[in-house]
This record gives sequence, structure tokens and C-alpha cells, in this order.
Amino acid sequence: MSFWSDGILMWGNREVTGVTGGSGQPWWSDALNDPWRDPGSEAVVVRTAPVAEPPPPPFPTPAAQGVGMRSLVLVALITGLLAGAMGGALGYVAATSREKPITLGNSRGDAPPAPFIPGSLPAMVPLVMPSVVTVSAASAHGDSLGSGFIIGESGYILTNEHVIYGVADHGLSVTLSDNTTVAATVVGRDPESDLAVLKVARDGLTPVHFADSDTVKVGDSVFAVGAPLALPGTVTAGVVSALDRTIETRDIGGIQRYYAAIQTDAAVNRGNSGGPLFDYAGRVVGINSVIKSLVDDGGETGNIGIAFAIPINHAVRVASEIIDTGKARRTVVGAEFDTNGGAGAGVKITAVVSGGPAESAGLRAGDVVVRIDTHNVEAPHDLIAMVRRYDPGTTVTLMYRRGSATQAAKVVLAADAN
Repeated sequence: MSFWSDGILMWGNREVTGVTGGSGQPWWSDALNDPWRDPGSEAVVVRTAPVAEPPPPPFPTPAAQGVGMRSLVLVALITGLLAGAMGGALGYVAATSREKPITLGNSRGDAPPAPFIPGSLPAMVPLVMPSVVTVSAASAHGDSLGSGFIIGESGYILTNEHVIYGVADHGLSVTLSDNTTVAATVVGRDPESDLAVLKVARDGLTPVHFADSDTVKVGDSVFAVGAPLALPGTVTAGVVSALDRTIETRDIGGIQRYYAAIQTDAAVNRGNSGGPLFDYAGRVVGINSVIKSLVDDGGETGNIGIAFAIPINHAVRVASEIIDTGKARRTVVGAEFDTNGGAGAGVKITAVVSGGPAESAGLRAGDVVVRIDTHNVEAPHDLIAMVRRYDPGTTVTLMYRRGSATQAAKVVLAADAN
């Protein structure tokens, strides 16, 4: 924050006594009392810069309320003081307005209790750290450790489903930011979205603030908080390196998962799963879920600068449905696709669901989908991941080939029947 200081140099009229020599110019201010002056020199006492009075009117008139010299001097002094004070005030306002602190907030909750300097990671970390937890799970598949974050003051916590895969409630605990460990229960889970909601019996917790992940841009600064390699409270930073990166994973239970993910180069390792990816306003933009590795499946993996997060808009919708109903709906287009490829660029529709979104939009078997909105479709997982990125009821534009012609269809996506 800049501080401005304004100095005001005020000059007032003062009487000066001077002595003139033969030239009539003052040359010494105390000449009358100077014992060494020439007695033959003429000594004259003068006053500097007198203001000539206007001549009197030719005929007597009622006395007007004219402005005398002292009044003019007083007005000039007051005007100068006011001008200087206003100039200083305006300078201060202009300077401080450029560095005004930002108070965070979002549509789902109140703003944080204290503002912080935007762009300052050391200032943000203490504000978000109370919302991040470490999740410990024990099951027949072995012990696992991941991360999570508080999404409700009454004890709701969001994490990845694969962090608690196969875990019963009695094998689940959460360590809070104050290092206290409490038992947790599973509210619900959605394996295909890789999301799960937990609950702990604690009140007064600090929930995170949610960003709008649809407004995230490549190059945005982000930072991850979690427990990579069993090191709780670890902060790593980077940028958003890509958006809508469609990937497909298969977990230990053989579950196919599809992501239209936020890609980041913030260091993410085992144990970061389920933890938050924050923007530089301290709001969650995504959930760290997948890392890219150079080793074969089942080998030890480590960060190589490419990690993927589930966009928070999708995660919040799924979490809300889990809390309300115990399960989540998946967004569908109402069609089946050829998973063997062979159609070149695009995905071939093999069947459409009667009365479903695709059929209602005029699509039919044999059409080859090549784009959904602005995202090119090269493989089936591209289309599935992008469809699930949207809420049911969203209208998207599908570009498709029918024979040699390329056409567009407006499709209103729906929720599955499960």
C-alpha cells in the first residue's frame, strides 16, 4: 500500500524595513542602527510591495462593503490551505483505491471474516487451511490416506470416492487442521464421478468458498492443499495448464471413471486425492483426483507436472444430490456409441434411446458426432466426459456427420434413470 505525503509551503506578506542608497534600492535591513554606515547617506524607511488603494469615487456614496488588504490576504491563506488539503486528500484516495483489499465471497456462503491482499499466497494459506482435512481409511484392500475439505458447517466433507473405496464407517477417520482426529461416516458416494461425501460430528467448522469453475482460464494461478505422501498441510502452487481435458480411468474395483478435468502443473502426488485446488482468491476451483505418470499401472507414481482436478461446479452438484437423496444423477445424451473406433475423427452412434435427448434432437444410429459445443470429439470418452460435465437440462450443440454432410443439433441433456 502506497502512502502519499503532501507538503504545503505557505508564504504570507510581511512588512520589511529597508534602507535605500542613492539608487533608491534597499540594501540592508537594519541600516538605521548600523554604526558603520555612511552618515552622509540618506536613510529612508520603506515598506515592500504596498497595494495601491483605488481612487475615491468622485461623489460621496453610501459606504460599500469593500474587501481590504487584510481580507484578501486571509482569503488567499484559507484558499491555499483548502487547496492543499484537498489535493492531499485526493492524492491519498487515488493511491489507496488502487490497492483496496478484496473481501471474498460466493453465492453459497458468507464472505470470509477478514480480507487479504489479492495475489498473496502467504496471506491466503492461513485462511483456507482450517477447511482442509486428511482422510484415513482402512479396508480389506489395505489402508489408504487422502485429503478432503469441509463443505458445510455441520460437518459435511467432500473427497474422492477412490480414497474411501471399500471402506466401512468403522474404518474411517478425519484429521482436522487443529490435529484432532474424529470418526467419520459416509453420507453417500458416486463411484463413476469419483466423489464421496463424509460427515463428522463437529459443529462450527469452516467451509470452503466455491469458485465458478466455468470461468477458470488457462494460465490462472492455483494452489493445492492436502496430504501428499502422508505430509498433511502441504501447499503446492502452479497454474491452470489446460481445461476440459477428457480422460478415462479404471480404478481398483474396475470402475470406469470419466473426467472433463482442469489440468494443472501444481505438484500433486498420492495423498492429494480428494483435496482442494484453490484459485488465488482462496476459492476452490476443483478437486485434485488424478495424476499423469510415466510408469505402468500399479507402479509407484510421482508428480511430473501434470495433474487433473474435477471442476467444482460438477462436484458441488453431485455432492448436493448425495446429501439430499443419498445418490447422484449422471447426465446423459440418450445414445449408445461404438467403442471400437473405426469411424475416424468422431464417435459413431450405434443406437438412440427412444424419446431420449438424442432422438428428440433428430440424431439417429449411424451419425458420427465430431464436436460437442467447442470441444472436438475424437474418442468415446471425450463425448461421455463432456456430457457429464454439464448439469441435466443443459442445452448443448452437437456437430455430426451424416454421410458426406456435417450438421448441427441442439440437444437438451437429461439425467439417467438410476
